[in-house]
Amino acid sequence: KSISITMRTPGDDLALAVGFLYAEGVLTQRSDLIDTQQQDNKINLILNDTSDEKIKQLDRHFYTSSSCGVCGKASIEALRPNVKTRPTSFIQVTGTQLTSLPDKLREAQKVFENTGGIHAAALFSTEGQLLRLCEDVGRHNALDKLIGQAFLADEDLSTSLLLLSGRISFELVHKATMAQISIIAAIGAPSTLAIETAEAFDISLIGFLSQEGFNCYHGDERVRIGG
Repeated sequence: KSISITMRTPGDDLALAVGFLYAEGVLTQRSDLIDTQQQDNKINLILNDTSDEKIKQLDRHFYTSSSCGVCGKASIEALRPNVKTRPTSFIQVTGTQLTSLPDKLREAQKVFENTGGIHAAALFSTEGQLLRLCEDVGRHNALDKLIGQAFLADEDLSTSLLLLSGRISFELVHKATMAQISIIAAIGAPSTLAIETAEAFDISLIGFLSQEGFNCYHGDERVRIGG
């Protein structure tokens, strides 16, 4: 079954496909993925039988592109049936650690350094250590690649902080929610629907992050000011 066609920056194509299906609830655990096939610009994923019904239940037509707003669930409520129960562990990050992240992100963005026109999504520990980074012309793709890499490595993202190089759209919060990420920070601003989604699923949402400071739109209990 053909699921999606997307404009993307070549590289990490398998992670892109896997991350996309995980964010849509088609893949839920590593054992769902039986085999993979890569042919030119096409990725074939062979899934187990339990994934058939999940594909049939998808309630929207897939069309993704490098722009935001084209692909998205009809509403926040459409996400609820697919969101796993969040782990009970509670994580916090200090304000000092947060304001140090933009420089760390920029230093690690090798493609951006050469082009000046590409998005990044990165995972950091709450101590400020860079764990993973993916770049792509599409902000959705960068996050799908990041989530896909973690899924293939069978990593738990509930204790990681997600940093985005641009603005925060609803779709990005949706993907982070599915990946059980508790803290999202971005260099840019969040949309209204992104804030509402963060509130609905109790995700700490931080925008306009820079060396000088940031805005916290929800979940400030996970941010220790003055630390």
